[in-house]
Amino acid sequence: MEQTMNYWLMKSEPDVFGINDLYNRPDQTEHWDGVRNYQARNMMRDAMKLGDPVFFYHSNCDQPGIVGIMEVVKEGYPDFTAFDADDPHFDPKSDHANPHWIMVDVRYVRTLSRTISLKELKPRPELEGMVLLRRGNRLSIMPVTEAEWEFILSLETTAL
Repeated sequence: MEQTMNYWLMKSEPDVFGINDLYNRPDQTEHWDGVRNYQARNMMRDAMKLGDPVFFYHSNCDQPGIVGIMEVVKEGYPDFTAFDADDPHFDPKSDHANPHWIMVDVRYVRTLSRTISLKELKPRPELEGMVLLRRGNRLSIMPVTEAEWEFILSLETTAL
């Protein structure tokens, strides 16, 4: 049976971990740690699969937007930062036997030729149902439909 591909968007602050940081990692691969939201955790644990494409989104910066593409190269496993008291993502309630927090590994695919900004995405009727654009949504990981994915990629070559 063929596996259905899922599409994703993952947010990170560029001054904490940006697309260039991923590009410069060994094998251009890194674990996506520190997610401390149960809904986002559940997506990583239950729905993200090997090979799923992911938009890399820079948040909390001058121009929030989609800056690149990565792919899932290791499915969900316990987030070891939750057990490290010296790590900012430490969770004293996390249990090795039944870990609360999950991470995936992602690999750099490419940087977009330009940032596709949040401001540019918002008015597009083709994206009216997109999770990213819902009022009050603050999730760092969210699903993207195949139609949304294709439409966003088509914007990359469109002049502003």
